[in-house]
Amino acid sequence: MAVTKVSSSIHFATRTSSFGNVGEPTTGRWAPNTDVYATETGLVIKVELAGMKSDSLDIVAEGSRLRISGVRQDSCRSSHSSFLVMEITYGPFETVLDLPADYDLNLAKAVYLNGFLRIDVPPAHQPHTKTKKVHISEGI
Repeated sequence: MAVTKVSSSIHFATRTSSFGNVGEPTTGRWAPNTDVYATETGLVIKVELAGMKSDSLDIVAEGSRLRISGVRQDSCRSSHSSFLVMEITYGPFETVLDLPADYDLNLAKAVYLNGFLRIDVPPAHQPHTKTKKVHISEGI
């Protein structure tokens, strides 16, 4: 489990994957590179998802937990290929972020543009209680 400090105060986000801890070898499953940082207007979560379409992504907020999942298809190569180098990971992924309670995932907004998913989460005025799916809009 990776722990990422998200501001200079005592706020942390914890990142895990349902398929194992981030950075551990897995079989056909992966965890995308993810940045989480605090700004004056809230948290920003930026996920590197090159080669994917927004309709193949799913974002669900459950209390203070954010679950990002999807499948990256390998549709460009022939089935009779022999790799010399293979560094791009394909298949299903899931990343789970446990965010500090002082951010409101019910008001989260997501945009997918140029292979990056950006989720903006404003500060909370009330504690999280519900599960909510976060809509992803295409970037301009």
